[in-house]
Formats: sequence, structure tokens, C-alpha cells
Amino acid sequence: MSLTTVDPSGGLTRDTLNAVLGAVCAEAGLDPAGAELIKFTNNAVFRLRAAPVVVRIAGSSAARARVGNVVGVARWLAAHDFPAVRLLPDVVQPLWLSGQAATLWEEVPADGGRPGGADLAALLRRLHDLPGPPPDLPEWRPMDEIRQRLAEPEDLGDADREFLLATCDEVEEAMSTLRFDLPPGVIHGDAFTGNLVPAVGGPVLCDFDSTAVGPREWDLTPVAVGRLRLDYPDDDQTPMALRYGVDITRWPGFPVFRRLRELKLVTSVVPILRSHPAIRPQWQHRMRTFRSGDLTTRWQPYR
Repeated sequence: MSLTTVDPSGGLTRDTLNAVLGAVCAEAGLDPAGAELIKFTNNAVFRLRAAPVVVRIAGSSAARARVGNVVGVARWLAAHDFPAVRLLPDVVQPLWLSGQAATLWEEVPADGGRPGGADLAALLRRLHDLPGPPPDLPEWRPMDEIRQRLAEPEDLGDADREFLLATCDEVEEAMSTLRFDLPPGVIHGDAFTGNLVPAVGGPVLCDFDSTAVGPREWDLTPVAVGRLRLDYPDDDQTPMALRYGVDITRWPGFPVFRRLRELKLVTSVVPILRSHPAIRPQWQHRMRTFRSGDLTTRWQPYR
């Protein structure tokens, strides 16, 4: 399959990913043979076998719209010597080919111990204390991202789409009434332990798609929601609250942020429901419980 036959307006499938990966590697002078697909949700992430490089391909128009921001944030963090993944040098980034967008990164061997909530809290404290923000960093507008995903759904029924759009309106209205305790500033935007790479010298931060200027309370929310909703074996919320010095679950606005986080967890894969059918059973489970108002049933990570 040629890259020119891949429709950039749609979600990527496993069949088309190889064409995109091959074109990206050819442009960067890399060998895609034996590359391992290590993640496929909003982005497809490959680990190359022939070089210590990770290739990240935007999987939807929403992800492509944020790729310039990802590069800007990565360069800003590198300038501050912040422990984060680094862009591959000597390559024009982001790389655009026939409407597809990719970024290339230096591989960080995941040879350290599992990062926990305290590790994430320490990195967030350091991030929140950095001078900045980086140039052109957008304001935090989570509903824009969610509505963009809902504008390009794959196999999403009309009733489900209408419910999710109505929920966007309800959450947005509730957010307008919130009072924040922490000063606003740069936020990671998707701060959970899954976005830490367990390097030998200590965990490093990755995934800057949602980085913005916004309320710091949001960066403390994903781990708390993960403790309440996702079927994780470890409690990362308690050590995170202790290390950061704030227990977000005690903040009066937490129920609103919990609903926003769960809305994001439901809608994050809407653009690839057809392209990546293996995630559909878990998505249906999340959608059913979220829609019914069930706050106790556990969810599993998308795989």
C-alpha cells in the first residue's frame, strides 16, 4: 500500500499504519523493518528494531492538530533540562507526509522500577514550578478537543453521540462555576503514571498532546479518577496526594473534574472505533456505565 492511498481525513488502521511508518522512516533515513507497535489509541507508537528510536504517528485529525504543540513543549522541556522524552535530533519535526503527521523520539529504555504516584507528583511539582510557558502554548480547552473527536466518529450511534454532546454542554456549564485553589499555569494535561517512562535514572514524562495553560487541579485529577474507576492493582492516589501536598478529592470541584475525566476516557477512542476493533468491547462497557451514571463499576485500560 502506498502512503498516497491512505486517507488523511480518517482514522488509521493496522493495514495502513505500515505504509505511513515506511514513508516516515524513509524520510528520516531509518529502517522500519521489525518495528514493534507498542500503542495504538489516539496515536500509533512504534519502537524501531534497527535504531533506538520511537515513531509516533497521529491517529486522527484531532491528534494531528496538536502535533505542533507536542514538538514545542518537548523543546521547551529540553531547554529546562526537565526529565522528559527527547525529540530525535537532526530531523525536521513534526514530519508531515501526504496529510499524515509524525514525531520521532529518542528511545528511553524502560529498565527502571514501576513509577508510582509519588514519582508523578514530584515531576508535576517540578513542571508547575518551571518558568514559562513555552511560546504559543494554548489555553486549556478540554471541551474543544472532545467535540472535535465527536465530529469524526467511527461507528458511533446517533443516540450515543447526542448523549455525549449533551454531556459536554453539561460539564462545560458546571466548570464555569468552579473556584480554583491553586494558581493556574502550565499543565501536562494527561498526568497519570502511564505517561511516565521508567528509566534507570528515574522516570521521565511523555505524551504532551494535552499540555496547555490551565488549572493545576486538572493535573491532579487523572490519578484520583484512576483510583476510583480503573481496575489498577496499586493505589497511586495516596502517595501522590502526600508528595504533591494536595488531595484533589477533597476539593469541592472534584466531582465535576471527575466527570470530565471520565468523559475524556470514553471519547478518547471514538475516532478509531472501526479502525481498531479490539478496543470496542471495553469502549462499550465504559459507555454503558458512564451513560447510566454508574460510578462504581471498574474499567480496564484500552489495549
